[in-house]
Amino acid sequence: MTTTYTPALSPEEYLVRERAAEYRSEYLAGGVRAMTGASRRHNRIAMNVGVLLHAQLRGGPCEPFMSDMRVKVERTGAYFYPDVVVACDGSRLEDEHEDTLLNPTLIVEVLSPSTADYDHSAKWEHYRRIPTLTDYLLLSQDEARIERYARQSEGLWLFSETVGLDAALRLDSIGCTLALRDVYERVLSSGAAVQPE
Repeated sequence: MTTTYTPALSPEEYLVRERAAEYRSEYLAGGVRAMTGASRRHNRIAMNVGVLLHAQLRGGPCEPFMSDMRVKVERTGAYFYPDVVVACDGSRLEDEHEDTLLNPTLIVEVLSPSTADYDHSAKWEHYRRIPTLTDYLLLSQDEARIERYARQSEGLWLFSETVGLDAALRLDSIGCTLALRDVYERVLSSGAAVQPE
């Protein structure tokens, strides 16, 4: 997924424009970053994660959303579109439009060559200021690998990696497990090489 940058709008101007736009843009420090389409692998990984979480969260207190649910970081005023997001104990939404989530528990970003640095730095700087967030996952497109930042009881973040198609990542905060073989279904072969597009 690639982005372009447009300067200086107020949050209110951004939301008015965003809700009327045919494409999605993220809002950071007064600037707007237009988001363009994602690759087949990117879409497949995000879809797989969304389906896996949906199946495991049915009937419980947490609900998953896909990439059209915007997340606002109230402490910084930034707006982002995670690939997958989960909210627990009721979704707290910004307004009557019901298109902006304020209380994510889990945020998932699938890394793209053009956005990997942004997801690791600027987005992460903002995401970790969300009080309800317990887990931030960054998923590679090129290998079976999930990077995880998990909030600890003292407010620090613990980094870990789960690697390989035979591995699984347990997310106690939402009571789910992501088997990497399922996350990367139809993306990576059993030898973990990238399948042709």
